Amino acid sequence: MTTFKVEVLLKGTDEVVTETVTYSGHDSQGWTDADVREVLLSTLRVFERVDSGDEAAGTVALRGLSWIVTEAPGGVAINIEIPSGAIAAGPFSLPADELTQMITRVIASGGKREDVH
Repeated sequence: MTTFKVEVLLKGTDEVVTETVTYSGHDSQGWTDADVREVLLSTLRVFERVDSGDEAAGTVALRGLSWIVTEAPGGVAINIEIPSGAIAAGPFSLPADELTQMITRVIASGGKREDVH
């Protein structure tokens, strides 16, 4: 289980909205690409709720965004910019280059879940 903060700044506003997210999958040190996909989607759902003002998050997709992994107190953070605002999520306890590689693969796959049997 991983608990992290998501900070949302909507374009044209000065107020940062912060929510705590609990991901019930693996701890961040044991993440797979599937875990990263779910964390990214959870993060974007927070943005969608803040942007729409609707508690029921709509559909989100892993496209149309710019992102970077940065060092942060307690680990690393995922910083995302989309046309309507910016999002920061973290901290996560894993190396920045490892998380960067996983996000790159997830985004390249179109965010589709791939189950290996």
